[in-house]
Formats: sequence, structure tokens, C-alpha cells
Amino acid sequence: MRAVLFSVSLLGTLACVSPASAKIEEVRLGVVGNIRSDRGDIVRGKYEYANVEIDLVSNAPDFLNVIGSPRPYLMASIATESHGVSFGGVGVYWRWEFADGWAFEPGFGYIIHDGEIDNIYTPGTPEAAAFVAHNQLLGSRDLFRTSFAMEREFGDRFAGQLYWQHMSHGQILGSGRNQGLDYVGVRFLYRLSADPAN
Repeated sequence: MRAVLFSVSLLGTLACVSPASAKIEEVRLGVVGNIRSDRGDIVRGKYEYANVEIDLVSNAPDFLNVIGSPRPYLMASIATESHGVSFGGVGVYWRWEFADGWAFEPGFGYIIHDGEIDNIYTPGTPEAAAFVAHNQLLGSRDLFRTSFAMEREFGDRFAGQLYWQHMSHGQILGSGRNQGLDYVGVRFLYRLSADPAN
């Protein structure tokens, strides 16, 4: 049921966002692992296996010039285990070159996921404790996505990125539970045009 809900929601989101003038500039393929904060320490997350991610990044439409010409993206992240969280969504990436062949890329977006929202067991029971130990409680079906990437180019068409992403509802899309999700990983970029993105 979760997979069906996720698939229908993702398809609905993607159908509503791509303007007719969008031209795909990059295809990205990445692998990420779940991390979390435990009393201030960054440790392995509750989802042990990796997610595989694909992004399609388009050119920056003129109406986004007022906020620095970010490029819109569509993305999907597929869990490689049944216990993991799959998600997909839309957003924008800004890109700033700071040295020859190097760039910094922050991003902001919106995702829909198939993870757990609240504890399904009675508070105080052993089942409730076990559920919390194995699941991030995300509070709402849709979340904001922020990301930061460090990029290294390899010629005109290829690049690699080390990136971090955080998803949460920020008490805006939902209220109450907001444990969020964090992932770090690497991805490889292929540019359909030899000219790097502006």
C-alpha cells in the first residue's frame, strides 16, 4: 500500500511541475546512505542500506532570474531494502563555480515519501519502543528538501559530487513529530551539452 501511495503521489507531482519550455541539461545518478544525529554525534541512520537516486536537471527559466537563476530538477530516491524510505520530488539547484573545475551547489525542494509518519503502536509499550528504534517518525507525508553539494568537473560533460540532503516538514507542512531524514552520498553527472550550466 505504501508503494502504491508513493508512486501515485510522485506521478501526480511530476505531472504538475514541468513547464513546456524546460530543456533537460543534466542527468545524475547517485548513491546515498542514511545518517542521523545522536546526542550531537553523527551516526549511521536507522535505514542501513543505500538509496539509489536519479535527478533530471533542466535549464533555468527566465522567471527565476530574480532569485539567482536556479535550475529546476525532478528527482527520485529508491530504497534498496523494504524497510528503507523511498521519496521523490521537485526543486531547484543554484550553482556557483569558485575555482577552475570546482563548484558549490545548494538546493531547495519538496518531496513526497513512503516512510513512517507516526508511531502506530500504543505509547509506552514494547512494540512502540521497537518501532521508534527502527523508524524515523517524519510527521507528514510531504517534506521540504534542502541539499548542499561540492562538485568536481571531469571535462566538459562529466562531473562528480559529494552531497548531503535533509528532509523535514519544518513545522510548516505538518506539526508535531519532525525527526526528519538525512542522507550523504556521491553522484555522477552527465551533461547533455558540452557547455557547463551557468
